[in-house]
This record gives sequence, structure tokens and C-alpha cells, in this order.
Amino acid sequence: MKAAAEAQRRLLDLQASDTAIAQLDHRRNTLPETARARALQADRARAVEGVIAAETIVSDLEGEQAKAESDLEPVRQRLARNEQRVADGSVTDPKALQGLLEEIGHLKRRIGELEDTQLDAMERLETAREAAERAVEAKSTLEDGLRQVLSVRQDKLAELASERGRHEAERDAIAAAVPADLLALYTRIAEKSGGVGAALLQHGRCGGCQLEANAADLNRYRAAAEDEVLRCEECNRILVRTSESGL
Repeated sequence: MKAAAEAQRRLLDLQASDTAIAQLDHRRNTLPETARARALQADRARAVEGVIAAETIVSDLEGEQAKAESDLEPVRQRLARNEQRVADGSVTDPKALQGLLEEIGHLKRRIGELEDTQLDAMERLETAREAAERAVEAKSTLEDGLRQVLSVRQDKLAELASERGRHEAERDAIAAAVPADLLALYTRIAEKSGGVGAALLQHGRCGGCQLEANAADLNRYRAAAEDEVLRCEECNRILVRTSESGL
């Protein structure tokens, strides 16, 4: 392929722009804030599950406490009625009175058992509510941290996008001055060679693969016409000659 020497040298500027764009894309894809946000999102998901579990325990214990109170109230009412019957002397039959007194004793023991159950439920409910509050606070802390990280990430992404836009504009201007066939060749090579389609031949070394040309290749480069498009024998990239090429 033939192309004016100046057009070939523009490939170095084009490559510089493409390299800068690729570096910006790499920075965008590897922002530490992105990894941190993903970790925090995973932590938040677990925190949400923790809140749900804690609140479920609270709900269950509230139901248990309500049942204990519900079980206790009718026993208290029956005890009060029986004690009233004893106190007002309405039961005169000795056998019936003895039975009533025995039932009062049984009711008092039952009330004691139910009150113990109620107290235990209240204590466990208090502990569960404290745990639920801690779970909610932990989730809130994670969400605050996530919002901060996402804000920083958004600012960095906007900055990178702005910088990338400048490089894209520069690249478009450079590419417009490169002959279509040379640009197409550069693009094909770059796609196959990790984004590097053209490299400076500097002191006999390819700037793409960093290998030195042998004597035969150097002689061929020296003998080549100025408008001949050279290719590295090792990496196949376009070799751009300048005063630094050592030819």
C-alpha cells in the first residue's frame, strides 16, 4: 500500500487518541467505586433480609405476648369471681366452699404460670425489638454509604465521559485527514492487535511489539520509498518512520 509520509505520521496521532480512549474506557470499567458499590449492594441485600427476619421475630413475639395476655385475663376474672363468692358468703355448703377454695388455689397457681409466660414473652420481645432496631440502623448506615459511593462514582463517570468526548473529537478530526484505505488498514490491524494498529519505528525497534528489526529488515526499510506503508515482520502492525527511526 502507498500513502504519503505525512498521512502515515498522522497514524501516530490517531493511535495516541485511540490509546487514550482505551485507557479511559479501562478506567471507567475498573473504577474502585463500582466494585465498592457492588459490595455494598450485596451487603444491603443481606441487611434487608436481616431486617425482615428481625421484624418477623418481633411480630411472632407480639402475637405470643398477646396470646399470653388473652389466656391470662379470663383466669383472673374467674379468680376474682370466686374470691368474691367466698368473701360475700354466698356459698354456704362446706363441701362446695372447700371445692371453691381449692379452685381458687389452682387458679392462683395457673395465673402465676401464665404471668411467668407473659413476662418471658415480654423480655424476649424487648430483646427482639432492640435487635430489629439495630438491623434497621445497620441497613440505614449501609444505604448512606452506598449513596455516597454512587455519588462519587457518578462524578467520576461524568468526568471520564467528558474527557473521552474530547479525545473522540480529536480522533475524528485526525481520522478525517487519513486516506480511507490507510484508515481501513489501520482499523483492521488494531482490531486484531489489542487496539494498536500503528507504531513508531524508533531506533530500529517496533513501538508495538518492542522487538528490534534484524539487519535484513532494516535494510528493506531503508530502501523503501517514502510513501510505502511498512509493516512489522513480527506483529504485522503499520510501522511509521520518522527522524527517530534510525534509518
